[in-house]
Amino acid sequence: MAFTLKDLSVLAYANGFTLWHYKTTDPDTDVDDADYFLDAIDMLRPGDMILANTGEGGTASGGIFRIVANDGVTIDAANMTVVGATNT
Repeated sequence: MAFTLKDLSVLAYANGFTLWHYKTTDPDTDVDDADYFLDAIDMLRPGDMILANTGEGGTASGGIFRIVANDGVTIDAANMTVVGATNT
């Protein structure tokens, strides 16, 4: 699959920082690839964070991506920091 702009939404904005939410059936290892968010390059800034629900079925995951680079031509997100990986 690929990035779908309609599945990206703003949760909060303050002081030049935006907190986003994104939901996709793509695995987090695809979402953190360089230029995955290329269609949103004009919206996402370095330091922005994206709360995300990724994957589906047995590989569903949730966590936080941080935009680490955006030079107006390419964009990259850091690997997802998983939230709630285990239930004990």
